[in-house]
Amino acid sequence: MASFFSDAHEVSVNEFKVINVAPPIGDPLNDLASRIAAGALHDSDERCDAPKCHPETRVAVQGEIYSWIIHGDPDPAQKMVKIKWVTGPAGTGKSAIMGKTVFIPTLAYQLAQHLPALKDSLAQAIQNNPLLFKKNLRVQTEALILTPLRQITTESKAPGVVLVDGLDECEAEQYLDSHVSSPIGKSMEREKGEDQLEILEVLRELSLDPAFPFRIIIASRPERVFREFFNEESYKSSFAPPLILDERYDPDTDIALFLQAKFGEIRRRYNLSPSWPSPDILATLLDQASGQFIYAATIIRYITTSHDGNPHTLLDRVLKVEPTSPGTNPFSHLDAFYAHILQSAPDPIMAVKWLWVIKGELAPGAFYFFTYMENIPAAFLVNLLLEANDGDKEYVLGHLHSLIDVPSSDDLETPYKPYHKSLYDFLGSPSRCGPIYVGNTDCAEFLWGKFSNVCMHKGSPACHPSNQERFLRFFFKLIMPPPEIWSFLRLNFAPSSVDWWASGSILYPNSTITWMFRNVHRESSMQTLAEFHFASLRERWLGGTELDMVSS
Repeated sequence: MASFFSDAHEVSVNEFKVINVAPPIGDPLNDLASRIAAGALHDSDERCDAPKCHPETRVAVQGEIYSWIIHGDPDPAQKMVKIKWVTGPAGTGKSAIMGKTVFIPTLAYQLAQHLPALKDSLAQAIQNNPLLFKKNLRVQTEALILTPLRQITTESKAPGVVLVDGLDECEAEQYLDSHVSSPIGKSMEREKGEDQLEILEVLRELSLDPAFPFRIIIASRPERVFREFFNEESYKSSFAPPLILDERYDPDTDIALFLQAKFGEIRRRYNLSPSWPSPDILATLLDQASGQFIYAATIIRYITTSHDGNPHTLLDRVLKVEPTSPGTNPFSHLDAFYAHILQSAPDPIMAVKWLWVIKGELAPGAFYFFTYMENIPAAFLVNLLLEANDGDKEYVLGHLHSLIDVPSSDDLETPYKPYHKSLYDFLGSPSRCGPIYVGNTDCAEFLWGKFSNVCMHKGSPACHPSNQERFLRFFFKLIMPPPEIWSFLRLNFAPSSVDWWASGSILYPNSTITWMFRNVHRESSMQTLAEFHFASLRERWLGGTELDMVSS
């Protein structure tokens, strides 16, 4: 994609994960940088596996986007419009084409990297209002973006562009200047769509402000919040016509180019005949892709990562997979292939349970138990929670490397990374997943069983003593499924396990017990009283016989 946007000043905000980073001491953006989503930067090392356009593919789409960035909309009435929506189903190549609590700080940080004159104004804004990062999005936008931009003069031969990718994946996790005091609890929970809508509204306001010199391109799936926002009659004059990735942009030609290039790499690696695979086989794969790049990408990854056969054997298996619900489901071949890969695991149901825990959910959007984690937890910590025996990870996930990036056993830092969000769309649908579907109650029972096992052993039984402290800090930040889910489960914690868990929850900050106090006492006055009681309890407990959680 870089060649198509070589003349534009790109500022990119991608999918969000909070990582604390610190520039050199003395940099006026030091405080700002500690609050950004470093993984969202377009050149972040976390996005090394992000979807990329293969050379010569998606030329028409990129050309249309580039033309709009440089020249604006061809309709004279919309020449000044500065915001455009790029949309399509999962797997159609949106992220490849494009390349919350931290949304505005991340955007402000990237703007300052491209416009260094903003740094002094940003530093002054942060110094003047130390609580700025606790304010809502509009207050942050005015202080960190619009006011600094008004104080400088920007001159550019080519328009700048802000690319916002993955906004449909933004979770409800910001509670700034709000009555909401707990990220869980049904009566206080903000819907995912509310956060997405708030960001969309702020981006629209930015595009309308004369001080904001950039065009904005938003890429997302056509979910309800986005459809309603971009089709709102009172807003329509603010937006350029949406770019919908459909058959008009000839995805089959692009997918064919991709497959030819990737099979060429496989032939060279294994010294295979230049006639493999045959044109008929390529045509079959192209037909099965149904315009979905993710199908072609998953096939190639399966052939290049699987250890269960040579390329000929693996491709034959792909061709023998029968589609699910052919003719009614546009993802039928992709679903069948996902099912084929998962059913190749020794225990497919266990593999699906692991995949949900790895994502931090029990079902799509149902519950997120990594809420109190600063970062997505390292894979080795998740393994210590889930493994009954050393080596379980390889047994459960060893056949799934074409679906998820599995770090090596000696890697203590890297998290699991599913290759594409469509995997969890598949896993979350009983009709698409069929016999390997696992509901949230079964996932909750599995997770509570692992939680109980840690409490019983007073730590991870598979953990080396040197890593036990780090594991416990992870463990006590897990937010377990709420009562309306686990009340259906048959749990029997021994008193000694409960005592160990309670003492550990008090010893470690931001632990499960903090959420429990808040969730039980939801009214504000009762919550204040509960938190006071909790603080007193912690002081008395720690002032008495503090437990050594690692050795006990």
